[in-house]
Amino acid sequence: MALQHLHVRFLRFSAFYAPLLLALEEERLAAAGLAATFDKVTPERTNEAGLRDGTVQVAQSATAVSFAPVLRGEVPVYRHFAVMNLRDGLFLAARDRAEPFSWKSLEGRSVLVDHFFQPLALFRTALRLQGVDASRVTFVDAGDPAGIEAAFREGRGDFFHMQGPVPQQMEEEGLCRVVAMVGEATGDLAFSTLCARPEWLQTEVARAFMGVFRKARADAQRTEPSALAARLAPFLPGSSVTALAATLGAYQRMGTWTGDERLTPALYDRTVQVFREVGSLASTPDMSEVVAAFPE
Repeated sequence: MALQHLHVRFLRFSAFYAPLLLALEEERLAAAGLAATFDKVTPERTNEAGLRDGTVQVAQSATAVSFAPVLRGEVPVYRHFAVMNLRDGLFLAARDRAEPFSWKSLEGRSVLVDHFFQPLALFRTALRLQGVDASRVTFVDAGDPAGIEAAFREGRGDFFHMQGPVPQQMEEEGLCRVVAMVGEATGDLAFSTLCARPEWLQTEVARAFMGVFRKARADAQRTEPSALAARLAPFLPGSSVTALAATLGAYQRMGTWTGDERLTPALYDRTVQVFREVGSLASTPDMSEVVAAFPE
């Protein structure tokens, strides 16, 4: 019997998305009668465009991506239907590897901060929850994650803010020390999600793929980090297996992939609350316009 094909698009690509990477393992998919290809968002190749024209069936995203369009009265072509990561996955790393760290250490210092809308909002939330005066922290915008890494390697910034495994790889190289995880400060919310067109979610292919994803997410949380790193290494060739294992172990300890995959009202409301507290939302987007039911 011929395998049913689907195409997956990542908004970002890192160890943080281990459940979706594991779901793309060829043998795992084939056992469910599926085959898949994947790519990453570019300015010319967006989630919206791919889902609209049917070249993409599933995309990695975040509920917050849909907030502004919905509040403008637009009707997104897709809905978010599953939670991948329950917590922010960005680390904070210090150039000074010996100095004791507390969040208050950031006051009077410069931080290369990921200025993409959701990481920035959660970083500001973490500062507030940790009692840090954000006006005393110098936020440096060095661009995308590659730009942040390059800037830190060039000597800019006392700290940097980035998803793993880049901080762990740079720590292994003796360039920094990983000192904190933003997700530990901010708690559970619908940080990373899967989205798709509502009509696709009614198909047998959708139900088969979500069975694969559910098992892959459980594997990401419970598999020993070194073994998990070895499986994910082909997807992430820029990092050593030891740096990757350190990253995955940290995500597991934080409970990043625990709980149900369903995007609950509680998780949705907490995510909205974060964006309202940082001043990014004036009102609450209706959940029914952002979220669809998980395909069973």
